[in-house]
Amino acid sequence: MRVLYLHQFFLTRADGGGTRSYELARHLVAAGHEVVMLTAGGSGGARREVEGIQVVEVPGAYADYARATEMGYTARAAAFARFAARAALAVQRVPRPAVVFATSPPLTIALPAIAAARRHGAPFVFEVRDLWPRAPIEMGALRSPWAQRAAYALESWVLRQAEHVVALSPGMVDGVVMAGADPARVTLEPNASDLDLFHPDLDPGDLRERHGLVGKFVVSYFGTMGEANDLSQAVEAAALLAGEDVAFVLQGEGKRRRTLEEEVRRRGLANVIVLPAADKASAARLAAASDACLTLFKDVPVLATNSPNKLFDTFAAGRPAIVNTAGWQRELVEENGAGLFARPGDPAHLAEQLIRLRDDPELRAAMGSRARALAESQFDRRELVARVREVLERAAGA
Repeated sequence: MRVLYLHQFFLTRADGGGTRSYELARHLVAAGHEVVMLTAGGSGGARREVEGIQVVEVPGAYADYARATEMGYTARAAAFARFAARAALAVQRVPRPAVVFATSPPLTIALPAIAAARRHGAPFVFEVRDLWPRAPIEMGALRSPWAQRAAYALESWVLRQAEHVVALSPGMVDGVVMAGADPARVTLEPNASDLDLFHPDLDPGDLRERHGLVGKFVVSYFGTMGEANDLSQAVEAAALLAGEDVAFVLQGEGKRRRTLEEEVRRRGLANVIVLPAADKASAARLAAASDACLTLFKDVPVLATNSPNKLFDTFAAGRPAIVNTAGWQRELVEENGAGLFARPGDPAHLAEQLIRLRDDPELRAAMGSRARALAESQFDRRELVARVREVLERAAGA
């Protein structure tokens, strides 16, 4: 079958960021299907092939989600709308697909997907990676009551148009059902672990030597540094641990990166290193060089429904995961003995949990081992992409 796949922020392992769409697309190609990936491109747009995936770039749109988060909310919304409008024109010119698959955020990605489905008479499958518009509303990005009502109406309409909905966490399943999706047409498929890339025995190279981390307890964060990620909690915890042999390595890009760097410099925190985002292999080496890895979010209810890549990467790396959101992330690490929970917005509690891990190597090793076992038993990327492929095949058959 031919799959028309729409994702504004399509990234490969050579890029920094989530690669879920890339992993699924190349699995579809390997299974004998044809994939046309419609995504954001530069000023001119382009057509290229990536491991058999036919990539069609829509010009003049942001292709990097971390960079997009650096924009103001109004400018970001306008950029999303521009991409949706240009993509709606681009889908008219692609070969007829057997199924149209769109992944959010943003929610507006569904508009060109529905246009394509109608144009070509193909079923539409929608993947929900974040609960929009609930997320921007709770984050304070969408404040107008009129705009909120319009956004919720759009969400409900989009979900009703979908032949099937893929949601990335139990909380997202509940959210889309409450918004109008038919429960019988919703499938939970969380983010996954790349077991071939992240590994407990991966050689991190000279990362510790280059950054003066030899002999220290290293806790890392790799991912977007946006408004939703409360990395100030990590910086405050670092300040509390300034006299200890604990070092924080924060790697990524986003709206809050510059502020974090300025705060680290202002306070003279020699135990905090901020690194630019790099490719996926770089994140894997950082995880391998770490004693524990952070998955941090602001204390906003909707963020507890997230299914963050970095958490599943941490599991695959065989490192204890420190999470600060209640809900299923906390349940995953605590019920499986794969890490610890630190209260959101509480740097002292985070510092306590890190010292606990530093002072108990046996606990640290056991949690790391259980994290890897969890990745292998429940979150193997190869099994996840196969299940999503089956969803698309059933929709195409229907």
